[in-house]
Amino acid sequence: MNRRRVLIADDHGLVRSGIRLLLQSLPDVEVVAESGDGLETVDLVHRHRPDLLLLDISLPGLNGLEVLQRLQDRPDMPRIIMLSMHAGPEYVARALNAGAAGYLIKDAAFDELEQALATVAQNRAYLSQALDPDVVERFRSGMAGGEGELEVLTPRQRQILQLIAEGHGTRRIGEMLHVSVKTVETHRAQLMDRLGIHDVAGLVRFAIRAGLIEPQA
Repeated sequence: MNRRRVLIADDHGLVRSGIRLLLQSLPDVEVVAESGDGLETVDLVHRHRPDLLLLDISLPGLNGLEVLQRLQDRPDMPRIIMLSMHAGPEYVARALNAGAAGYLIKDAAFDELEQALATVAQNRAYLSQALDPDVVERFRSGMAGGEGELEVLTPRQRQILQLIAEGHGTRRIGEMLHVSVKTVETHRAQLMDRLGIHDVAGLVRFAIRAGLIEPQA
């Protein structure tokens, strides 16, 4: 029996553990790695070459949509199912337009997770039962492959925006991305200029609205 190799990426350890335990009960699934960080997820995909990636949208460092974009040009890109608490059609449309093969709401039953894995493994798309496919398709068509407000930023600027919104300082961002403080400051100035936002609080609000980070409860 060919086992489907799965990588789990979610920033909550308990969620990862729960998904892993559920998947281990399936005879044709092997969990090859776990990650709680977007940058680490990209590295683990390169190292383990999973068949399927269960990918949370709200990952620190590099969110799930950015991870998708980093992986989409790989010849051995895994089939990706996005996991999210967000049921809004705009989130779903962005994920599918970015290359996701499926979208699953986190409060779905285990049977639906199993169904999603089986469907995506057969090179078919899967949409959570809680979602209206017609509404999602209208949003996808309206986006026309774009990312709305984030489209004006480069991938590096989006990444730095997310890290700023997560509360990291300039020096720490430089360390995380292996670039100089001056480079981070240049990117920050450029993204502020493109967005017309010139304070950190405004950047945080924009990042929440654009779906880069989740609002704190």
